[in-house]
Amino acid sequence: MRLVASDIDGTILGHDGKISDRTVRAFHACREAGVELVFVTGRPPRWLHPLQEQLGHTGTVICSNGAVVWDLETDRLVSAQTLSIDAVREARRIIKALRPASLFAAETLTGFHLEPGFIENGSSELLAEFTPAPLAETLTADDAVVKFLAIVREGTPDDFLAEVRPAVAHLAYATHSAPSVAMLELCLPGVNKAVTLAEYARSLSIDAADVVAFGDMPNDVEMLRWAGNGYGMASGHPDAIRAAGQQAPHFDDDGVAQILEARLASLGVGRA
Repeated sequence: MRLVASDIDGTILGHDGKISDRTVRAFHACREAGVELVFVTGRPPRWLHPLQEQLGHTGTVICSNGAVVWDLETDRLVSAQTLSIDAVREARRIIKALRPASLFAAETLTGFHLEPGFIENGSSELLAEFTPAPLAETLTADDAVVKFLAIVREGTPDDFLAEVRPAVAHLAYATHSAPSVAMLELCLPGVNKAVTLAEYARSLSIDAADVVAFGDMPNDVEMLRWAGNGYGMASGHPDAIRAAGQQAPHFDDDGVAQILEARLASLGVGRA
C-alpha cells in the first residue's frame, strides 16, 4: 500500500458534513507511515474545505470526476479537461428530447451556471450564492466547462443514466453520484476518476497494484476497477461494490478506517 485514493461524499464524509474522528486518525496514520493520500471526488475545488479543516490535507485533489486536478497547498489549478460549449449545447438538446422536464447546470473553472428550477427552494445551501438563469444567456465560448449536469424530478438516477448515457456518448461521458436524486454528471469523453488517478500515480512511480481505493457510487466504478485493491462501501451502490470486488464496512461503521487500520497493521505499523 503506497497510495490511498478515496472518494469523499458517502465514503468518508456524511450528510452532516463531518468526517469521523476514527477516519481522521486512520488517514493521519497512513501519512505518518509514508503512504501517499489523494482524494478523488465529484466535487469542485471550492467545496474541498472539509479536507482542509478536518483532515489537514494540503496535497492533491482530483475533482469533478477526474476533469480537474487541484493543488490544495497552493490553492491553484494543476490541470483541467473541458467540454466545448457546442458539446454542452448538443448534449442538452439530446437530453431535453429524451426527458423534456430535464433541467441543467454547468460547472466551469470560474463558477457555476444553473437554470431556474435546477435546485428546489432551499435544497442546497452550497449553491445559494449562484443566481439561476438560462444557460444560453450565461454560458459563453470562453467558459471552460468541466462538468455538465442534468436533473429530473421523477424516476431513479440509474434509469435516467441508462437512457441518457448511450445517447450522448459521442459528446460526453455520463455518470451519477446521487443515491436518490435523478441527477447526471457529464464530462469530456474518456475522462473519469480512474484515468486521472492513474496519471497521478504514474507521476509518483506508483503502480495500480500498490493503490488502495475507496468509493460508493457509479462515478467511482472505473477507479475501483483500476486500483489494485478497490473497496466499495457496504452502504454504497451495488455497481460500486461489484466493480471493486472487495467490500469495506458500512459508512456508519467507519468502513474506510477499518480497512486502513487492518492494512497498516499488516505492514507492521500498528493500529491507527
